Amino acid sequence: MTDDTTFDPSRRGFLKSSAALGGSAAAMGLGEAAAQEAVPGDPTPEAVEITLRVNGAERHVRADIRASLLDVLRDRLKLTGTKKGCDAGHCGACTISVNGERRLACLTLAIRHQDDEIGTIEGLGNPDEMHSMQAAFVRHDAFQCGYCTPGQIMSAVACIETGNADTREEIKEFMSGNICRCAAFPNIVAAIEDVRDADLVRERDT
Repeated sequence: MTDDTTFDPSRRGFLKSSAALGGSAAAMGLGEAAAQEAVPGDPTPEAVEITLRVNGAERHVRADIRASLLDVLRDRLKLTGTKKGCDAGHCGACTISVNGERRLACLTLAIRHQDDEIGTIEGLGNPDEMHSMQAAFVRHDAFQCGYCTPGQIMSAVACIETGNADTREEIKEFMSGNICRCAAFPNIVAAIEDVRDADLVRERDT
């Protein structure tokens, strides 16, 4: 008598099992594809026209309503200075400014910022006319691979502008959310102190 519940080591049994597993895997794959299909700009039913004010200019894009500000900046507006690191708000590589306050672009939806002033590293300065913080980072060799540097600089500017650079300890605390895997932290702090001191001199002389 044959028991249908017993393991069948035959070639036919193996093929039947493989087919069942393959069907399950395919179903899982389709689920993953469906979850990932909504990338910025895809012609999905959820895509809408978004107007963003970035670095002082109005930019019009079509993006999914679920797209993060980081993805829209990088993939749709081609402002790739803002980096995608952990994509979970842990590393600080995607730091930008929104209405003068630093923000992690990976943790906010683009559609929520249509009336806000968004600033990225591209709007801070360029190689021909660098922001004082960018120049200080170069002067103090405050980077190695450079991947985290845009986010570090955006946070460093905010550190001074928000009055959190009075002491080295305050600077370290404020910058603790920006991770540098190359361990350039001492040089980063030195660059911030340099700009802070220069600003104090200018204020004193005016």
